[in-house]
Amino acid sequence: MDTWTQTMGAGPLLAIAAGAIAVLLFLIMKLRVHALLALIVVSLLTAFATGIPSAHVVDTLVQGFGSTLGGVALLVGLGAILGRLIEVSGGAQALADALIRRFGEDRAPLALSVASLFFGFPIFFDAGLVVMLPIVFTVARRLGGGILRYGLPVAGAFSVMHIFVPPHPGPVASSELLGADIGLVILLGLVVAIPTWYVGSYLFGLWIGKRFVLPVPDILTGGEQAAHDKNPPAPGTVIGLLMLPLVMIFANTGLDMARAAGWVDGEAGWYQFARAIGATPIALLVTVLVASYVLGTRRGRGADVIEKLADSALGPIASIVLITGAGGMFGGVLRASGIGDALSDSLSDLGLPVIVVAYLVATALRVAQGSATVALITAASLVQPVVLAGDLNSVQVAAVVLALAAGSVTASHVNDSGFWLVGRFMGMDVKTTLKTWTVLQTIFGLMGFTLASAIYAIA
Repeated sequence: MDTWTQTMGAGPLLAIAAGAIAVLLFLIMKLRVHALLALIVVSLLTAFATGIPSAHVVDTLVQGFGSTLGGVALLVGLGAILGRLIEVSGGAQALADALIRRFGEDRAPLALSVASLFFGFPIFFDAGLVVMLPIVFTVARRLGGGILRYGLPVAGAFSVMHIFVPPHPGPVASSELLGADIGLVILLGLVVAIPTWYVGSYLFGLWIGKRFVLPVPDILTGGEQAAHDKNPPAPGTVIGLLMLPLVMIFANTGLDMARAAGWVDGEAGWYQFARAIGATPIALLVTVLVASYVLGTRRGRGADVIEKLADSALGPIASIVLITGAGGMFGGVLRASGIGDALSDSLSDLGLPVIVVAYLVATALRVAQGSATVALITAASLVQPVVLAGDLNSVQVAAVVLALAAGSVTASHVNDSGFWLVGRFMGMDVKTTLKTWTVLQTIFGLMGFTLASAIYAIA
């Protein structure tokens, strides 16, 4: 693939991309083809149609599939086991009851999503979502009203922090590329992220949840609800288990920021060991092992019971993992074929203000290839020469970073692994996911860009 050069123009490539998405939606929504099969078929056809050499087509598919699974499968699997342990022990119910007593039934979605905003500061979207879902599902079962009323505000809270606020990789990398001050990006990122979450995720989630009242899935509970312990763990114990991976991951990101600032030696053995221990999969593994003891062995459950609980948690999430990987496969084909580059190049020469170009290029890359982080970082590299050559102050540069972030979150659809992760975990079909999650993410993009533009204008 290193020696292959795309010879098609932007027009044919964009037409192929539009056709591929249309065929994918037709297969899934009209012909009822399983999403995994449809994604593989369309990815294969798109690879051939865009001229990717036949000898590299399978490698391109497998690479896109594998790279996505590498980031998702361990997190979802370990998170599912943790969720099963918390659920069966009665811990999820205990914490849900405590939240409802403290904040009231009407404020339960707000309490869950505010907690997710805090949790979402140090950890990635998918990891945080999987950790919180057992609590979300239990609250939704207790109070009723469908899963979306509670799930969308929570998922949106993790998403908005992942996109706009360092130390997440997209805003950090784009800040470094454009020479933005990280501290200023964090401050202004929160200024953009919090109202964007409140309008686009919390208020929208409550509104759309009334129109799509979906049952609470059993996906993290191994099927039908098992009987809970009559003596459940204290809510504080559950909070401690949920906080354990967050503290480890937050310490990990803090070490990375210390290295970038020159406070610690990134080549030191202790530093590399600490970073490995604080990596998200390891943090979740440690938490699962601690939870197995605290919620299992210490409460009289034998090793065979814990093993069966773990096994029962993994079966139901296999479909989610495979479909998410296939979504990454489709996005990988779109990237390898040059479709994203063709779309961004066609927008970068329009003569618009740099902040508008930044948003449009990031949006184009997001729509074309799916990954928000890839769209953000790639778009930042494309507008880097204009930003560095321009006479922009530090606030304006930070605003450009936030405009890039807003573009990178816009219009999540079938080539985004997060689209499938949220949709399948919340029991939505493709049509419903487009009407809910895609709209939510587009609101994020439009509102985020509006706020970033206002900051840019008054700076």
